Amino acid sequence: MRDPAAGPSPLLDAIRIGFGFDSHRIEPGGIMHLGGLSIDCNAHFVGHSDADVLLHAITDALLSAANLPDIGQLFPNNLEENRGRDSAEMLSLAMDQVRETGWELVNLDCVVQLERPKLSPIKKELIERISSVLRTDFHRVSLKGKTGEGTGAIGRGELAEAHCVVLITKSPPLAAT
Repeated sequence: MRDPAAGPSPLLDAIRIGFGFDSHRIEPGGIMHLGGLSIDCNAHFVGHSDADVLLHAITDALLSAANLPDIGQLFPNNLEENRGRDSAEMLSLAMDQVRETGWELVNLDCVVQLERPKLSPIKKELIERISSVLRTDFHRVSLKGKTGEGTGAIGRGELAEAHCVVLITKSPPLAAT
């Protein structure tokens, strides 16, 4: 065990892990917003904003890692300005706050549980969009889609869930020029 009298550990103070989770009901009709994409699949997530379950989980994972307020505190669902709000905008603003506190993304790993649409055909596009919103390299984002195998609310197509884990590191200070 590390002796607390030895002071802070440079390595332990330079990395943080955050976990994010979100779920939304699915209803027929409309456009589904997932990972910053608009998917015409005759179904949509129900929520106050655009209800992008994946971007909400990513936002919370980043905010958690940086020890910042969660998505509900930053973008309360009782404010009219957040009704129908683009979750990519919320994620971008959250990433700005993470960077302002001196952190940078190392990698992001996400699992989306959703019966339909299948994510395989759009996986690359989803990763590219998420990377773009985060202003980071494509290879720092990992995404997996899982179905409910026909069981439970996910398997019946009534619910979607997203789970994300993120690793951030302290940004090196900018050199004076």
